[in-house]
Amino acid sequence: MSFESHTSHHPTIAIVGSGPIGSAYARVLVEQLPDARVVMFEAGPQLTATPGESVRNIADPAEKERAREMSQGPQAGDLRESLGLPSGVVVEGMFTARQGTHLLDFGGEGSATAPTFPAAAAATNVGGQGAHWTCATPSPAFSEKIPFIADDEWDDLLEVAKGLLHVQSAAFADSAIGEGIRALLEEDYAGELPEGYGPGTLPVAGDPQPDGTMRWAGADVVLGPLIDPSSPLSERFELRDLTLARRIEIEDGRATGVTVEDLRTRETRFVPVDLVVVAADAFRSPQLLWASGIRPAALGRYLTEHPVVISTVALDAGRIGRFATEEDLDAEIARRSLNPADPVAAVNRIPFSEPSHPYSLQVMYAENPPFQLDPSHPAAGNRWGYVNMGYGVRKRPRVEDGVTFDDENLDYRGFPNMTIEYELTDAEIAEIAAATERLKRAGSALGEFIAPPRLLPNGSSLHYMGTTRIGEMDDGTSVADPWSRVWGVDGLVVGGNGTIPTANTMNPTLTSVAVAVRGARKAAEELAAS
Repeated sequence: MSFESHTSHHPTIAIVGSGPIGSAYARVLVEQLPDARVVMFEAGPQLTATPGESVRNIADPAEKERAREMSQGPQAGDLRESLGLPSGVVVEGMFTARQGTHLLDFGGEGSATAPTFPAAAAATNVGGQGAHWTCATPSPAFSEKIPFIADDEWDDLLEVAKGLLHVQSAAFADSAIGEGIRALLEEDYAGELPEGYGPGTLPVAGDPQPDGTMRWAGADVVLGPLIDPSSPLSERFELRDLTLARRIEIEDGRATGVTVEDLRTRETRFVPVDLVVVAADAFRSPQLLWASGIRPAALGRYLTEHPVVISTVALDAGRIGRFATEEDLDAEIARRSLNPADPVAAVNRIPFSEPSHPYSLQVMYAENPPFQLDPSHPAAGNRWGYVNMGYGVRKRPRVEDGVTFDDENLDYRGFPNMTIEYELTDAEIAEIAAATERLKRAGSALGEFIAPPRLLPNGSSLHYMGTTRIGEMDDGTSVADPWSRVWGVDGLVVGGNGTIPTANTMNPTLTSVAVAVRGARKAAEELAAS
């Protein structure tokens, strides 16, 4: 299939980035435009036989480790050559952040500079972070919602997004221990939270299997028929991995195409298209725009994440025993033994609500703690297992927080290098302190702390927002309009967590896919009319 020519009757669309957001754009545009063709460019390699599948579904530990290693960009070790990186790039002593990701400020030549945001990390692979994410898909609430999208439209967008991501609530609903944990939290929070915003199970993206396991969702389920050879829609979609988008080309105020580099051959060529969608991530999307000479005032600014306070508790037999029996525990241990590669047995949550609970709590139950516990520790080998708890806290958008780019200092890919500036203000510090007290209280209701509450380093959430934010007016405080169209450049759309303009406390993927559905619908409408 060739994407080298295009006409207004047969629109061609280039999508930069193959994560859930770019995949949502591809799916909606192909489905809504019967003659459209979509080519998706991904700088990283394909990890799985099915493009974009979650590596959590890989049963073999060695194969799973290899897939994660391949995602780690400049820190990909022996596999770095597969990413088109020269062998001398990686230096001794580098380390990766979360499995499958690579730190932006990794300390080697061409590394970003992020001393105040040290845990900032990315994944470079087909499926993006969607190959490695926890699959948590809570819905935004109260002030987390985007104010200039009407509630009825927002509800529709979220439902479409849930369908694309295969969101469901069955994954942890049958855990007796999880239900007992939820009951203890309900007792502790009785009467304090709005109706519908108390303790509940965490909605996740995936498909329950007949044997009780989950097939976790990645970009593959969003792409759906586009990667199914038996579907006619797949004939109008092409995914090119190891293909780096170097520049968006602009002529007379309109995006005309993308210059890409094949990292296998090092050949560079121009691909003309009718629409460009940039959905790399919250740092590399603005970096590509900047490198292309597209530089609205808000580009890279208003960076937010949600600071995270975490702890681990050994579940107390007496407390949980009021709601779950030894037989329940035996049955749960037997069931978990069937799928030891997926250690989390249940996840509960208390969602964000205002004014009394302006943070989000996730409560993950597992047989083993997330770290090696000294065998002499009183809680070592706790029969009832452990609870890993984390509070997400708001970060107010500020123009001072963000990423800037240096045209004279290039990164390991030859792009203007990044410097990330970020600071927690008194408002965040106060809510972090309040969330820490909440975490102490919730943990005490469940058992004994084996890791007291602590604030993770800035960037640890991996949920980076605001750097390509959408807004109502072209007043210098946003990069794109309410339909994600970049101000001042026709035919150019941005997607991803970076488009979110609000302060959020929870996993933003569902929100970002909903925003992408809105942008894709508008783009389809305009292309159909052209």
